[in-house]
Amino acid sequence: MASLGQITLPRAPSSEIGLLRRRFERPIIRTRIGFNGRIASVLTNAGDQAVSVKASVSQKVIEEEAKVIVGTYARAPVVLSSGKGCKLFDPEGKEYLDCASGIAVNALGHGDPDWLRAVTEQAGVLAHVSNVYYTIPQIELAKRLVASSFADRVFFCNSGTEANEAAIKFSRKFQRFTHPEDKEVATGFIAFTNSFHGRTLGALALTSKEQYRTPFEPIMPGVTFLEYGNIQAATDLIRSGKIAAVFVEPIQGEGGIYSATKEFLQSLRSACDAAGSLLVFDEVQCGLGRTGLMWAYEAFGVTPDIMTVAKPLAGGLPIGAVLVTEKVAETINYGDHGSTFAGSPLVCSAAIAVMDKVSKPSFLSSVSNKGRYFRDLLVKKLGGNSHVKEVRGEGLIIGVELDVPASSLVDACRDSGLLILTAGKGNVVRIVPPLVISEEEIERAVEIMAQNLTALD
Repeated sequence: MASLGQITLPRAPSSEIGLLRRRFERPIIRTRIGFNGRIASVLTNAGDQAVSVKASVSQKVIEEEAKVIVGTYARAPVVLSSGKGCKLFDPEGKEYLDCASGIAVNALGHGDPDWLRAVTEQAGVLAHVSNVYYTIPQIELAKRLVASSFADRVFFCNSGTEANEAAIKFSRKFQRFTHPEDKEVATGFIAFTNSFHGRTLGALALTSKEQYRTPFEPIMPGVTFLEYGNIQAATDLIRSGKIAAVFVEPIQGEGGIYSATKEFLQSLRSACDAAGSLLVFDEVQCGLGRTGLMWAYEAFGVTPDIMTVAKPLAGGLPIGAVLVTEKVAETINYGDHGSTFAGSPLVCSAAIAVMDKVSKPSFLSSVSNKGRYFRDLLVKKLGGNSHVKEVRGEGLIIGVELDVPASSLVDACRDSGLLILTAGKGNVVRIVPPLVISEEEIERAVEIMAQNLTALD
């Protein structure tokens, strides 16, 4: 047995279950009951006589979490303790098919051998020294990011939110650097409806959902929200000369899996060029192979001045990166920004392992093909249901829009062993599996969803 505080985690759940079975003469039946708004499990024997048994590990974890963790998360009542490939397991041994991948993070699934080897080998050599010194993995990762994209240089950080905060600072610094004689330079920003750029105050100011922003006002001023896809409104405001940068997701993830049009992004590029504003693409969720291309912007024939990336980059370890052109990079000086943990040898080694796999043309092609198969199967198996309005997405970032809240379907699928997410206004099922998901696993995921459609009635 391995101990975590006062919570005991069984190394082999099956052996513990076997011990319980041997402890009682009659067959054991598991019943689930509500317990203080959470999930509890009790065991009774076939003769309906109550049996006093030790609470499950999952129950203990859920109860202990409520005592010590700040309540910022409305967690699903599931404890996950191990994973392999596209499968996850709770401490009692229940298996889940993972089509959430840690919110589009675990691109290579769980326990990928090459990723694991890179992490363990680097951990045994050097994990962290800060950015006071040079380290080899950081430079090697930056070279890969530059070689695979429009960018000339990279700034490392620790999350998507941090990447967008850095992009905000870089945008304002760029305007001051390029207009040194002006008393007032462009400091405003444009963001769009259904946008999500993070939860720290700057990135939060660029996030459209009022319920995220209102409790923390006043937040960073100067942000104007426009309708996603409205070319005329964006062009007019950019032409005002007051916009430092335009932040846009080529494909909105949290907002509901909405894709920009080529005309929209091209119009933003043209307007920004004419006005001297910067164009920032947030590819935190849709980038790095998720769409079947290395970067989502490749499908639109438009390149940004700045791009923020994060989620899948280190395969489950925290990292963010800001990719910039030389014209942006040359405006940033020593001390303008920084991070203690960013670009550590450990995390960068993990990211190199991810990039070396994901960037292969055959891998990207497989993502594209599997995404098409997934969407086609969803349309075939779910499309006839009156609550299903649309199946959309690119590659393995997929949304199923409903005319009712999606939470009942998500909950029912979870109880049946499938992990999926919600998005948008709560009426979109978001499917973002590991990029290594197999066709058989796709078929199983769609089967579970189809079987649970009655939860929407």
